[in-house]
Amino acid sequence: MLIALHKNATTTPATRRALQQASSTDRELAQQYGIGLDTVRKWRHRTTVHDASHTPHRLQTTLNAAQEELVVYLRTQLLLPLDDLLAVVREFIEPAMSRSALDRLLRRRGHSRLPVQPKPEGEHKPFKAYEPGYVHVDVKYLPQMHDEDKRRYVFVAIDRATRWVFIAIKQYKTAASAKAFLAAVRKAAPLQIRTILTDNGKEFTDRLFGSRSRQPTGEHEFDQLCQSLGIEHRLTKPKTPQTNGMVERFNGRLSQVLRSHHFNSAEDLGKILHRFVWLYNHHLPQKALGHQAPVQALKVWKMKAPDLFVKNVRNHPGPDT
Repeated sequence: MLIALHKNATTTPATRRALQQASSTDRELAQQYGIGLDTVRKWRHRTTVHDASHTPHRLQTTLNAAQEELVVYLRTQLLLPLDDLLAVVREFIEPAMSRSALDRLLRRRGHSRLPVQPKPEGEHKPFKAYEPGYVHVDVKYLPQMHDEDKRRYVFVAIDRATRWVFIAIKQYKTAASAKAFLAAVRKAAPLQIRTILTDNGKEFTDRLFGSRSRQPTGEHEFDQLCQSLGIEHRLTKPKTPQTNGMVERFNGRLSQVLRSHHFNSAEDLGKILHRFVWLYNHHLPQKALGHQAPVQALKVWKMKAPDLFVKNVRNHPGPDT
């Protein structure tokens, strides 16, 4: 019969049985068999002669139970790849989390592989490749906080080629807010903005008139600002939000952040959103960018086509937590 013994075992099953049946004292048995006193006591108090499992009764984990549940939620709901999830965990949950520990957690919880997503019918084609400077712009409602008397809006701009994102929170969804946002984007962007794509909201265009659509007059405040800056302003077709799908998808990420956080105030909400955008730009690799973060993609484009940029691409320190 094969007997499995621990590699450091100093006794055999026969010796252990003899210890359990002996009437001598512990010290006498230790001297008789040439083993330690603790070993004698251990086996005399057991009813079996086989080695017990050496698996720890409590796993040494980096995260507590609540944090693990949050990580599993992010994995299953946002479908984040391992490296993206690691960046989020290090930024918002546990800075000391290692990639191997996160991988073990996902394997232990049965989420080591992302589910295969079925392709929806009529799925639109991938975005046509563009150089930096083609920017998608959209507006998203924000939830009203207890210290606010009305809802605010977040204006979002994302560059098609590099996925670089800029946001600004505004009190009103007006042409004046859109103009101020465009001016802020132009100041913050290291790239030269040549084209902007927006929907047909009144803050961007006068294309829609009642229930009818018409050609833009070019007299709208946003159009006039674009013209003065040498920016081509393109509009999506009415009732076709998929045309501006790149910024819509990023808005979906913002929605997940809004659902997964508790905000104490309007100021707290704004800080979290800006911190997420910083994390997205600097640390979240994008599959479409060859698993680079947007800022890394900007640097690659800067070396390849410096004439597309108006200033150097720099890493920015993260906002205060």
